[in-house]
Amino acid sequence: MAGGISIHAVDVASGRPAQGLRVEIWRIDPESLRIADGRLGANGMLDHPVAQGADVTAGEYEVLFHLGEFFGERDGFLTVTPFRFRITDVNEHFHLPLKFTRWGYALFRGA
Repeated sequence: MAGGISIHAVDVASGRPAQGLRVEIWRIDPESLRIADGRLGANGMLDHPVAQGADVTAGEYEVLFHLGEFFGERDGFLTVTPFRFRITDVNEHFHLPLKFTRWGYALFRGA
């Protein structure tokens, strides 16, 4: 797949995809604009046109993972987990796998 930003999240404590996790994708430079806001599906992936490259231009981005909402505000340690990255080549695809528990996370650019 060329272009776009895809998200895949797994709650590793339960071993399940993060169905229902709210994710926002913002382009923060050169101007601040939210380009995606949605909840992950049963497969733990964000089904949004941004995954095919809609509204993705060169610049700096921030993805916000709303883990506090996912676990219930009172029960979780993490609230909103941000991830910032830069896109220079809009023809490249940026896959961002998130692996998390109530207490921590790992996030990286996948293949």
